[in-house]
Amino acid sequence: MAAFPWHARSRNYVSESEMCKLESVPLDFGDYHPLKPITVTESKTKKMNRKGSTSSTSSSSSSSVMDPLSSVLDGTDPLSLFAAAADPVTAAPPTDGARRKRDKDESSAVGSDFEPWSSKRGEILARYTTTEKLSINLYMGSEKGKATTTGSAVSEKERKRLEELDDLEEGSQKELLNLTQQDYMNRIEELNQSLKDAWSSDQKVKALKIVIQCSKLLSDTTVIQFYPSKFVLITDILDTFGKLVYERILSMCVDNRVSLPDNFSPESVNDTAKETCLNWFFKIASIRELIPRFYVEAAILKCNKFLSKTGISECLPRLTSMIRGIGDPLVAVYARAYLCRVGMEVAPQLKESLNKNFFDFLLTFKQIHGDTVQNQLVVQCVEIPLYLTLYSPAIDWILQCIAYHAPDVLLTEMMERCKKLGNNALLLNSVMSAFRAEFIAARSMDFIGMIKECDESGFPKHLLFRSLGLNLALADPPENDRLQILNEAWKVITKLKNPQDYINCAEVWVEYTCRHFTKREVNTVLADVIKHMTPDRAFEDAYPQLQSIIQKVITYIYDFALLFSVEKFLPFLDMFQKESVRVEVCKCIMESFIKHQQEPTKDPVILNALLHVCKTMHDSVNALTLEDEKRMLAALINGFIKMVSFGRDFEQQLSFYVEARSMFCNLEPVLVQLIHSVNQLAMETRRVMKGNHSRKTAAFVRACVAFCFITIPSLSSIFTRLNLYLHSGQVALANQCLSQADAFFKAAVSLVPEVPKMISVDGKMRPSDAFLLEFLCNFFSTLLVVPDHPEQGVLFLVRGLLNVIQDYTWEDNSDDKIRIYTNVLHLLSAMTQEAFIYHVDKVDSNDALYGGDSKFLAEINKLSETVVSQILDHLKTLGKEETLKRQSQLALYFFNTILAHGDLRNNRLNQLSVNLWNLAQKHGFADTKTMVKTLEYIKRRSKQPEMSHFTDLALRLPLQSRT
Repeated sequence: MAAFPWHARSRNYVSESEMCKLESVPLDFGDYHPLKPITVTESKTKKMNRKGSTSSTSSSSSSSVMDPLSSVLDGTDPLSLFAAAADPVTAAPPTDGARRKRDKDESSAVGSDFEPWSSKRGEILARYTTTEKLSINLYMGSEKGKATTTGSAVSEKERKRLEELDDLEEGSQKELLNLTQQDYMNRIEELNQSLKDAWSSDQKVKALKIVIQCSKLLSDTTVIQFYPSKFVLITDILDTFGKLVYERILSMCVDNRVSLPDNFSPESVNDTAKETCLNWFFKIASIRELIPRFYVEAAILKCNKFLSKTGISECLPRLTSMIRGIGDPLVAVYARAYLCRVGMEVAPQLKESLNKNFFDFLLTFKQIHGDTVQNQLVVQCVEIPLYLTLYSPAIDWILQCIAYHAPDVLLTEMMERCKKLGNNALLLNSVMSAFRAEFIAARSMDFIGMIKECDESGFPKHLLFRSLGLNLALADPPENDRLQILNEAWKVITKLKNPQDYINCAEVWVEYTCRHFTKREVNTVLADVIKHMTPDRAFEDAYPQLQSIIQKVITYIYDFALLFSVEKFLPFLDMFQKESVRVEVCKCIMESFIKHQQEPTKDPVILNALLHVCKTMHDSVNALTLEDEKRMLAALINGFIKMVSFGRDFEQQLSFYVEARSMFCNLEPVLVQLIHSVNQLAMETRRVMKGNHSRKTAAFVRACVAFCFITIPSLSSIFTRLNLYLHSGQVALANQCLSQADAFFKAAVSLVPEVPKMISVDGKMRPSDAFLLEFLCNFFSTLLVVPDHPEQGVLFLVRGLLNVIQDYTWEDNSDDKIRIYTNVLHLLSAMTQEAFIYHVDKVDSNDALYGGDSKFLAEINKLSETVVSQILDHLKTLGKEETLKRQSQLALYFFNTILAHGDLRNNRLNQLSVNLWNLAQKHGFADTKTMVKTLEYIKRRSKQPEMSHFTDLALRLPLQSRT
């Protein structure tokens, strides 16, 4: 096909800009201000019929803003309904949800500041373990224990139940020996499931037998170090049983599908439910052994609510007295803990019984050091310090229940009682664990005095100081006592020989030191930790505690100039020899720096230390490192790089970036950030010099440009490279580095053929055409102002890019190549203007270099003709039925290009535009609204000066219907 001539219209960008501006209209605001309250007039209109023959309107003014949605919905919107449902005063809970709501209300009888038992359960199971073999008696059931058949007479049923009660504790059993701890836990879980199965199949007596057998296990202390965990497992079954019984009786209280209110009274309970409740208590009262009888009755303590208002308050003292009959002090203290646990759930207001429970324990405290216990420990080869730690969970829980919202007078009384007991270290530790931190902190010196008086052999003093330190991390002691407290505690801690004991205490007291003292004291503490943990590489077994110390130090000392002036901080980091732990610590430090560093820094101490930290993170990256981890590390390092500034010392800044590039070469996002930073540095230099570079600054800017040119090829992402070549070329051009800018643009042109068909975007493979189209459009915008090289041909960069686009293999069903050619026409049209639409300061573009030379314009026209021919050829290839829609869209796209950039006074171009308009509508694929708006635009343009030829064009552009 012969080349089609292209004639670009001449543009006056200044006048066009003025014409496009919105007309300014003076406004009289009066009293109006957008931030003032608005007075809204509400109009209510009652429509009589659709035709609107009559209507009545009433208006009222309101000083508050009326929400139009609320007024229409009249409170029936979903959010209002939810809010109403959540209000216990205005909305009654549905009948089927009453039980769930009641359970929630009762569980929240104590506030959220009370730590529940469930949060302690996992810690106890993890801490109190054993490798010794365990045994368990399983209830196997019998024929007598099975549910009565439906055809039995009433008297027969009663006889069977009486036989079952006689057989309550003599049912067939199976003793399982030599169980591992895990096997034991599995068996207990099986019993829990058996209990639920028996209950659901209406075998209530069998369920009771299972609970009794489980409760008996709590009297067995043959593997004493496992007892706390056994207590947790067994009481889970008791809790399940108590809940099943309570819900069973509650379900019997439903009359006419209406359940009992939340705070029901015994008078509202029907006789059947009361009789069933009494029956359960009578069954439990017939259990001969004390421990199962106590535990099973405590489990259903809540059921007393069905019988009388004072039932629970009467039962608690009796159950407390029953515990006095348990001879083993360890078994007894856990029984007291279970009673406190149940008591806090069902009647937290009855604190007198809880206090009595604890004071009973104090009276029997001396049993712990009696001959019976000592003989038992000798048999089991258990040391007294280990034995005493078994009491901690129970005593801690009892004291927590008592201390909850207790007045200081009561707490002081309890503290005084503990003082009077000999060997009271165990109690003292529990007091410090359970009482409020403010109470302990205010009496810190009193507690230190009590700790000093404790016997070292029974309960180690360092554990007491650890408990004290945990309180002082939450509440501040009197200011005058702070240094003395630290000295007293550290005198004990530093003498510890066992590294694990030492680090467990030091970890707690580091926080106290950081909170209240200067870097001198912190440095002393860190030096002491290094001294204790370095011999025999003891630090390898204490990484969690060492990490915790670092976290606490950087939490309180977040001024990094001050932090790195702590002499022993970096040697402390050297103890993290395990790479994974070391990297985690480095991440914590960098996160803290990025969070707290407000101003850019050039402090050499900070820079050297954090470069070392970042280098550690970078060097951990290998072929197996996940992409998310790489992104996180790169983000932290980039955050550091952005916070480094040497002010006006640009050469020092560039040297830092060069060093950073050599250190972080394996993390691509860091290299990208460095390139952006160096480009920013070059532009900052230009700003300081106001565009007039001296010889020195010109050389410096060229050094920055060289940094970017060397670094970009090392990146793997092809579009990252393309965009950085373009961006860096623009920076070079702005700094009058023309040959360097040409080098960047040539590199970008040569890279385009390497763009793959598919690229990975957010982990998914996507076609690259859209990304390439976006890049090339940006590239064209830059090429407008790039001056031609004197030794190269006219428009050598544009020609090179067009050749690359021509040779690139495009998708068969893609029109992106033609869209790119259309954008090239925009560029070439802009190049024909006497003055370009924009320029780079102090850079002469081709409009100045060629000055509208006819040969230059002829070259542009020749290129334009070639591009137009390519577009028209492509439009012809889209004449098949399956591509007619694409042809229509492209024809309209090209028509708009001619409209915007072409000189339509040229007859051939005018005729081409008419042909494209008709082609766009020919097969009914054109959007009618778009065509109408386009035609309206042409008619408006025809009214502008020197645009009269648009009038003739509009007459030649028919609108066709889709049919």
